Amino acid sequence: MNRVELVSSIAGAAELKKADADKMLSAFIETVKAVLARGEEIRLVGFGTFMTTHRSATEGRNMRTGAPMKIPARDLPKFRAGKQLKDAVAKRSK
Repeated sequence: MNRVELVSSIAGAAELKKADADKMLSAFIETVKAVLARGEEIRLVGFGTFMTTHRSATEGRNMRTGAPMKIPARDLPKFRAGKQLKDAVAKRSK
């Protein structure tokens, strides 16, 4: 499903205009970005948790030359699915 299909689905489920559903989706995405950038997390009970994780600096290798290179430490976004979401996906696969 791409963004256009997601917006259409949201609009249909919430009985909104597609333009309003698109604004809602954009606002949600921007809010998640802002909260994660501050190092906080978003918990949606039954759906999942958006959070950041810290990846320590490490040493890797250049694939072409084999020369060692330093990979800097950084924070990465992460999503951990909640139980209800996991159960819904597992039920579909049976």
